[in-house]
Amino acid sequence: MRTTLIIAALATASVLTGCNSGDDAATEEAASEYTPRKYMQAINDISRLDDVEQDESRKPGELLAFAQIDRGDVVGDYIMGGGYVTRLLAMAVGREGKVYAFQPEEFIAFSPDYGPQQDETVRRYSDDEGNPVNVFALRAPLTQPGWPEPLDTIITVMNFHDLYLPNFPEGTAQEAADMLYASLKPGGTLVVVDHHATEGAGAEAADTLHRMDSALAMETLTSAGFELEEESDLYSRPDDPRTANVFDDPIRGSTDQFAWRLRKPG
Repeated sequence: MRTTLIIAALATASVLTGCNSGDDAATEEAASEYTPRKYMQAINDISRLDDVEQDESRKPGELLAFAQIDRGDVVGDYIMGGGYVTRLLAMAVGREGKVYAFQPEEFIAFSPDYGPQQDETVRRYSDDEGNPVNVFALRAPLTQPGWPEPLDTIITVMNFHDLYLPNFPEGTAQEAADMLYASLKPGGTLVVVDHHATEGAGAEAADTLHRMDSALAMETLTSAGFELEEESDLYSRPDDPRTANVFDDPIRGSTDQFAWRLRKPG
């Protein structure tokens, strides 16, 4: 895809208005601006054509609205996987914003396809000489992404449970949570979406079912200093018994998931 198309599309994206934190009325009015409709250009980005078939279940507009992404934001996609969220963020932040797409070295070692998928995503938002325009690749150890600057928002989708896998050293989850907290600007936000495990399932569910015990996740995040600002039922699917592996055919793509927006005080 040619740079001129990308830059032209980025230039035409609409501006989201900010809020005045000192005025309750203004805050409520600004919050109402975060609707899926505001992100239609990001959703319809031609660089996302391969993602459209996932949109019904992954609700991209609703996710961006819940995350309250603004043009000009500096955002990290923590554990980017195939790049679905990275590509969504690229247009949402506009050419004046930045997206740091982090792919852990451990994940690439486990599944080598993650490397080319990261390269391809960044290529879509690069100029004709291959220089990134507003999406930048990061590869490093799981708990040391090396973000080049403080971030407004970090998003991690369906990967927080991976921090509890027995492949990683004990304490990895807390180390990662502490890192995410330190990486945000004061007042910055962390958005976490993951598959629900049954209540009290503990860390074992991450390994056996690829699900997250939400109480364990919240304990880890609040221990790092995060405060829960909002919980959404965006991906609530009550019919999921939360006992099947998320990759099992009958449940894949239709798991019950929690969605949190947590804030670093400041």
